Amino acid sequence: MAKKRKKGNLFKQLGLPQLILAGIIIAFVGLLLVRLLGEQPRVAVDDSAAVTQESIQREHRAFITKLAPVAQRLQLTYHVLPSVTIAQAILESNWGTSQLATRYHNLFGVKGTDPNTSQILTTKEYQNGKWIEIHARFQVYSSDTAALEAHAKLLAQGTTWNPQQYQHVVAATNYKTAAAALQQDGYATDPTYAQKLINVIETYKLNQYDQ
Repeated sequence: MAKKRKKGNLFKQLGLPQLILAGIIIAFVGLLLVRLLGEQPRVAVDDSAAVTQESIQREHRAFITKLAPVAQRLQLTYHVLPSVTIAQAILESNWGTSQLATRYHNLFGVKGTDPNTSQILTTKEYQNGKWIEIHARFQVYSSDTAALEAHAKLLAQGTTWNPQQYQHVVAATNYKTAAAALQQDGYATDPTYAQKLINVIETYKLNQYDQ
């Protein structure tokens, strides 16, 4: 008759060194699983953010590509640097996504007076050292090209009360001088307007369109 083996205690059979090693392996595997499970959602979020960012950049490039040829053509007649024109449109219309731009092709926040060619909208302006919300009448254009042409003509021919209002902008031969001239000549109320224009131009290399 075969002898029955005694069932020894597993802990005694393995010994202390083996138990320590087994514990380390189990802990390592557990930690690895926790990290892998924890990283999976983050990877998905990161991928989604990357896709969104790529989509935004593609839209920005498309906006610039659409405006650049028109701005270059207008420079030949009105002598306004395309880099400045495009940068202004980007800032004023938030890359063509503002209500003014999408519904009324008003890329530059131009105000109007004629009820037949303008709409009353809410916007923000910098007055007396702070931003305030105002209701004003803004010009309506038939197309983005029409808005660009009106903008170039304004800078070249000035306002009805001062034909030389933006003469320094038109006379500028580089974007930094032109941006500073816009602020100097009172185009915008934002005290950081010139620097914002310069930042946009340099970030997207818009001066490549200047002739």
